[in-house]
Amino acid sequence: MTGQLYKGYLRQLSTGSTPDLPLLVYRISDNQDIVIGRDPNCQIVLDQNQYTIVSRRHLAIRPPFSEENDLPQWEICDLDSANGTYLNGQLLQGCQNLVSGDRIELGQNGPQFIFEDQSNYGESSSSASSPKSNVRSAISKPTKPSSTSRRPKSDLVTLTQLFPIFSTGRDLTQKAFLIPGILTVFFVVLMFAAVGEPIVFNLLIAAYLAGAALFFVYQLCGKPKPWWVLLSCAIATALILISPLLPVFITVFREILPGNLPNQGEQISFGSLLIQMFFGAGLMEELLKALPVLGAFVLGKLLRFPWRQRVGIWEPLDGILLGAASAVGFTLVETLGQYVPEIMNNVTLQSGEGQGQLLGLQLLIPRVLGSVAGHMAYSGYLGYFIGLSVLKPRQGWLILLIGYISASALHALWNTTGYISGLLLAIVGVLSYAFLAAAILKARALSPTRSQNFATRFFGD
Repeated sequence: MTGQLYKGYLRQLSTGSTPDLPLLVYRISDNQDIVIGRDPNCQIVLDQNQYTIVSRRHLAIRPPFSEENDLPQWEICDLDSANGTYLNGQLLQGCQNLVSGDRIELGQNGPQFIFEDQSNYGESSSSASSPKSNVRSAISKPTKPSSTSRRPKSDLVTLTQLFPIFSTGRDLTQKAFLIPGILTVFFVVLMFAAVGEPIVFNLLIAAYLAGAALFFVYQLCGKPKPWWVLLSCAIATALILISPLLPVFITVFREILPGNLPNQGEQISFGSLLIQMFFGAGLMEELLKALPVLGAFVLGKLLRFPWRQRVGIWEPLDGILLGAASAVGFTLVETLGQYVPEIMNNVTLQSGEGQGQLLGLQLLIPRVLGSVAGHMAYSGYLGYFIGLSVLKPRQGWLILLIGYISASALHALWNTTGYISGLLLAIVGVLSYAFLAAAILKARALSPTRSQNFATRFFGD
């Protein structure tokens, strides 16, 4: 019987600092990812005491199939390792197809492997040859060397084990969140200094919480976007809110269109309230927050490489990130410029200054932190459609219209349920976050740079 037999092998050439250990040949799968590293859950596990240069999950070998001839072509991907992966002496960036004879090195002077493709296409499976000696399947983890094999002494303590700070290198910033840690300490010190100054203190805690919420969305998206681009988008939205453009929006959506918001305590039906919120809050505020995002799209078209990719919108992930950043600027101005001062002034007149400051802080925290299921969710969701319209330009206007209406509807539903029930408000908040999360997952799947997406590699989708 004839058929196609796919056979790929990794032949270990050296073991880095312990060249006298027995070398192995690993059979790799043609239908599942093979991860190499020091993590016990990897398919090919390298001893953590022998191979300190190797990351816990260092690289993956994946077997994608060609659409033209349905033949397997294995692919190697670096999993954001600390010391890098070298393919034929060149530092591997992202993923690359493997060719039989390629030399793979895990870090400089680390363990080396040779990739061998011994597939037989259209021949009898019984005639396919394979390495005869010391072959182990990478699907089931290789066993440890026998007790007679020479092992490094486990009781030796190295300098880097006593002082890990000397060996972590890029892991501190890439895997240990060093920058967020530094910013947290910075904000804590500033908040200590601002004790007794409620306005400054509220500004600091609001900025920190908003930044943390945006960082959460950024990690979910997994696409690097310069921090100054995101900050610029947030600042642009904040400036729009204090510019003469805001009264124009209010006139159009709340006076010309049926979006006049009800007064506090006014009795109104659910349907009427939903319509008013749809025009006066949803359509108005989502369009306002989308202006900086659309501006970034236009600016990206005018710039040259690589600035156009850094600034502009070329896929849904770009739109989500910029939309979420725009929501940060909106939330901070709305919370610190309207809601918190109002409640502080009202309560201060009735119960004193101290009580007013306390209630202002109590309102500030949930409003800013909840923006992940609020303004960030709506704006990020609309940003997904802005990016999708770039990928699908023939239906761009229809895509934008659907995104604008659906994001505005979510926004209106949140505002409306807030007048009725706290339980309904929580349900709508969860629904809004689910819409944003679903958009992020779909955006990662559609991303042209999916192989370089750090969230895709981390979550394994």
